[in-house]
Amino acid sequence: MRVVVTCGPSYEPIDEVRRITNFSTGELGILLANYLAKAGFEVVCFKGVGATSQERVTGAQVVPFATNDHLRAELEGLEQREKIGAVFHAAALCDYRVKSVHSSCGAEVAATKIPSRSGELTLTLDPSAKLIHELRDLFPVSRIVGWKYELIGSRADVLAAAIRQFTESRSDACVMNGAAYGAGYGFLEPQQKPVHLVEKTALCAHLAAWLKTGAAARLD
Repeated sequence: MRVVVTCGPSYEPIDEVRRITNFSTGELGILLANYLAKAGFEVVCFKGVGATSQERVTGAQVVPFATNDHLRAELEGLEQREKIGAVFHAAALCDYRVKSVHSSCGAEVAATKIPSRSGELTLTLDPSAKLIHELRDLFPVSRIVGWKYELIGSRADVLAAAIRQFTESRSDACVMNGAAYGAGYGFLEPQQKPVHLVEKTALCAHLAAWLKTGAAARLD
């Protein structure tokens, strides 16, 4: 079975030398890509160029991406998308992009490299479109797994957010983690009880088994 894993951060440019991004290292997605490859899956790993994890992708094809739009274009250009068995969307994409930059006097600033002598600047950010909501159209027959990483709230709040995500995005499951969830990881499917996994390797093993179970069911 051919599967896709996205991992690492995207970035959005302020100018041609400065950018906004996040703290994602890409480690979990890399570990998952490696685990699935060792389990016999054909893996395409879309890895953010800003990923800082020292883990290396082994046994999988690596496709680098920079911005949200870059990742979307790479996924759209993937050959035989209709034959992808699963998509694990672990990448931490930017929630905002830079709409404009203005000086303290209100003048718009546009340059390939904004001079540091420009003084205080104001960035106006626009919310980015959620790629998870586009994956079902890109991969109509794939099993799609999203991620919910939350820092504020309770585990119940994360569960509610996960349900909202796969309801709105038509995905098949969600991995939950972050301070709001607590230690370890959760895996949630619609109309099912959440499964708790204590650490990353256990999560990777569970996702691989979930894939194989789904593949076997299709053959029956």
